Amino acid sequence: MRPSPPEKLPPETLSPALRLDLYGRTLRVRIVEEVIAGAYAEQEMRCPVHLSIGQEAVAAGVCAALAKTDLIMSTHRSHGHYLAKGGNLKAMMAEIYGKAAGCAQGKGGSMHLVDLASGYLGSTPIVGATIPIAVGAAFGILLREEKRLVVVFLGEGATEEGVFSESVNFAALKNLPIVFVCENNLYSVYSPLSVRQPEGRRIHKLAESYGLEGRHGDGNDVEEVHRIARWAVDKARQGGGPSLLEFATYRWLEHCGPNYDNHIGYRTEAEFQKWKAADPVERMRKRLMGEKILTASADEAMRLEIDQEIKSAIAYAKDCPFPEASTLQEHVYSAAHA
Repeated sequence: MRPSPPEKLPPETLSPALRLDLYGRTLRVRIVEEVIAGAYAEQEMRCPVHLSIGQEAVAAGVCAALAKTDLIMSTHRSHGHYLAKGGNLKAMMAEIYGKAAGCAQGKGGSMHLVDLASGYLGSTPIVGATIPIAVGAAFGILLREEKRLVVVFLGEGATEEGVFSESVNFAALKNLPIVFVCENNLYSVYSPLSVRQPEGRRIHKLAESYGLEGRHGDGNDVEEVHRIARWAVDKARQGGGPSLLEFATYRWLEHCGPNYDNHIGYRTEAEFQKWKAADPVERMRKRLMGEKILTASADEAMRLEIDQEIKSAIAYAKDCPFPEASTLQEHVYSAAHA
C-alpha cells in the first residue's frame, strides 16, 4: 500500500493575473445563475434548473487548472462546470429555453449540456451516470497515448452508488489520467449526510482503499481549490494516475429551482447563514481588494460586462426558433418506423 499523502499541500504563490482570472470565473458563474433564477418565473424556461449559487468556486478553481483540450463531465448541477470550462453561453441559454440553437438542439435542457469544442463532454441528471463514461474517456486517452486528461464532477451522493466504486477501482487499476472531483454540499435533494453515510466518513479518504491519492479542501475558497486541482491535474498529466478530490461547499437555493427553501425544514436558517458568510465570491473579492489587486471600479466594470453578456445571451435565446417537429427522431439510437 502506498503511503498516504499529506493532508495539506505546501503553500504556493499564485500570480495576480491568475487570481483575477479565478475571481472572474467565479463571479461570472454567480451572475449567470442569478440572472437565470430571476428570469425563471417568466415560465419560458420549460425545463428544471439546478443552480450552483454558493458552489461556484469548485468549478472555477478546477477548470482554471485545465487546458482546452482536457475533457470534463458533469452532473445535473452543471451550469458552473460548463461555463468555467469555456462552454458557449449563448448555446447554453438557447438550450435552457428549448431552442434549436441550443447546445443539444433544444432537446436536452439544463441537465443535458454539451460543448465538445471546449472539452465539455456532457452532463446527465442520473446520479453517478457520468462517472463510468468519464473513466471510459480516460481509458481511451491512455490507449491513444494522448497528452490530456479527464475531470469528472460528482456530488457526495454519487459516492453511495455502486458505479462509483467500480469506476474508481478501474481507474486505479489502469492508472488512468482522470481526476474525480466530489462537491460535498451535505445534501442529496433533502437528505443530509447523517441518513446516508456513516458518521465520520471522509470521502477523500476512500481513495486510499482503492490505491489512489485523495485530497480535501475548502470548496468556497477558489484559490485553495485551484492549488489542489492543479496538483491532481499535473499528476495525471505526467502519468501519475487518478486522484479523488473532495471539496466542502454548500448550495444556497433549493435542490431544483430558483427559490430559497430553508422554511421547509430539512436544513436550518442558522446553517444556511453560516455557509452564506463563507460566500466564495465575496471572500475572493475582499481578499483581492485588501491586497490592492482588484479595485472597486475594476470590479464594477467586470460585473457590468458579465451582466450585459448574460442579458444578450437570454435575448438571443428568446429570439431563436424552436426545433422543427420533423427533427424529433434525429440523433437518437433508433428511430421509430411506421
